Amino acid sequence: MNMSKNNSKSKFKQKQNKVELLLLILYVIGFYIFCIHRSLRLSRDHFSKLRGLRVGWLFSPARLNDASDDQWRNFRTNLPILSLVFGIFTLLANIFRKLFRLRARGMSFLWFFLSLIYLSYLHGACILFIFLIASSNFLLVKIFARAKYFTFLLWIFNLGFLFCNRIYQGYSFSIFGEYWEYLDNFRGTFRWHICFNLVVLRMISFGYDYHWAHQESRFDQEKHIQRCHVCKSGKNCYQILQERNAHMNDYTFTTYLSYLVYAPLYIAGPIISFNSFASQLDVPQNHYSIKEVIWYGLRWVFGLCLMELMTHLFYFNAFATSASWKMLSPMDIFIVGYGVINFMWLKFFLIWRFFRFCSLIAGIEAPENMPKCINNCHDLESFWKSWHASFNKWIVRYMYIPLGGSQRKLINIWVIFTFVAVWHDLEWKLLSWAWLTCLFFVPELLVKSATNAFQAKGALDGFIFRELRAAGGTITITCLMVANLVGYVIGPSGFSWLISQFLSKEGLNVFGFMLLTFYVGTKLMFHISDAKQSMQ
Repeated sequence: MNMSKNNSKSKFKQKQNKVELLLLILYVIGFYIFCIHRSLRLSRDHFSKLRGLRVGWLFSPARLNDASDDQWRNFRTNLPILSLVFGIFTLLANIFRKLFRLRARGMSFLWFFLSLIYLSYLHGACILFIFLIASSNFLLVKIFARAKYFTFLLWIFNLGFLFCNRIYQGYSFSIFGEYWEYLDNFRGTFRWHICFNLVVLRMISFGYDYHWAHQESRFDQEKHIQRCHVCKSGKNCYQILQERNAHMNDYTFTTYLSYLVYAPLYIAGPIISFNSFASQLDVPQNHYSIKEVIWYGLRWVFGLCLMELMTHLFYFNAFATSASWKMLSPMDIFIVGYGVINFMWLKFFLIWRFFRFCSLIAGIEAPENMPKCINNCHDLESFWKSWHASFNKWIVRYMYIPLGGSQRKLINIWVIFTFVAVWHDLEWKLLSWAWLTCLFFVPELLVKSATNAFQAKGALDGFIFRELRAAGGTITITCLMVANLVGYVIGPSGFSWLISQFLSKEGLNVFGFMLLTFYVGTKLMFHISDAKQSMQ
């Protein structure tokens, strides 16, 4: 009798979930139809007031393309030459590896030589600054790696140069005297101190990995292999490549320099640890088969087509860079803000995956950035784990755990996000973004710790708990959108203006619509998560 009653309850719940899922999908379809229609009208009515639009190639010659984002415009313009250069580099690397059976030492020399050609074009004579700082860091690591105060020295050295590089705009050769002044005429095509941010992360990674190589490893390889489905199949996942100490013979100056300036990942990443890089120089990655790498490349091409379609139809970023959002209604501000965040996600998705694809062809696997779509993240923690995922792995390994990990989580996030902001650039709006994010992070962490201790005793408790989680996700997405708009679009000075717009009569209605939309989106994410769990 009880079993029959339980079965009927289960069927009723499944039917209820299906009805809820159908309603959520219908709402989302309606929302995107509305957004697309309104976005097309906005782009058509305001294009003459926007900066950064150029003649496009889709639909008709008169159709303009949004090229207002400097990063995307430079990448898109240089995509053919980048594809050719990395195609030649990876072809040469693979031929030499097989022809001469090169291992770690030989491959480090080869990639250093190829990367040197690449850097000479990018930075010209400024590569002298890069190798001078890198060599100093190498000596510091080798001399003080076993000292108790080593990590303090490592951070002070690298943070010092991170700040100085930005403050002095990459320095000038003239400061060394008139004899060196002529080298300022050969500074290359790309500012070296911008790329050096990633080099700093690699120098810290090398320092820590060499420091930990002298200590007993806490990584339980056998336990990891038992739990990891990739390692069980005889392949090596990224985690085992990172956590397993490299051989002492791999911590050479050539391998170190090769790691710092490895061409496919030099400009934008993804970020890879020294241990992982050195081990894959010796034995190429076996996680991805040739078929999977080809499929990965085809998916990237599809993403590029989607971006071209988006920038030809919707001028979201042009609205942001032209400050034209100030003359829009609250509803249009919401749509443009939502569009800007999706544009940013797709832009970084394409840039990071292009360079990662080039690295995979060369036999070096780097962590995947943006493994989840931005529209499938309902809490800050999962958002940051999936946005710049390789940077997140770097932060966890070299900052979060050394700072005390989860035991000091509420304090650690302020240190970490402040570092992330100044690492990107020395700007107040980035610090505002970092501190706003931390401010929104604190209540989420407190709520998560409380919900982890909560156990639903019945169907009603389970329903209430799920609804509270959905409400929490709604607030989190709203806060995340505000923090990113302040950090990357309107700046701190525009924050009070934004609040005043949404506190108006029309703005309050739009704010209610926005909360409802994010609530529906969060509930839909729950269904996606449930479906994934049932498939495992």
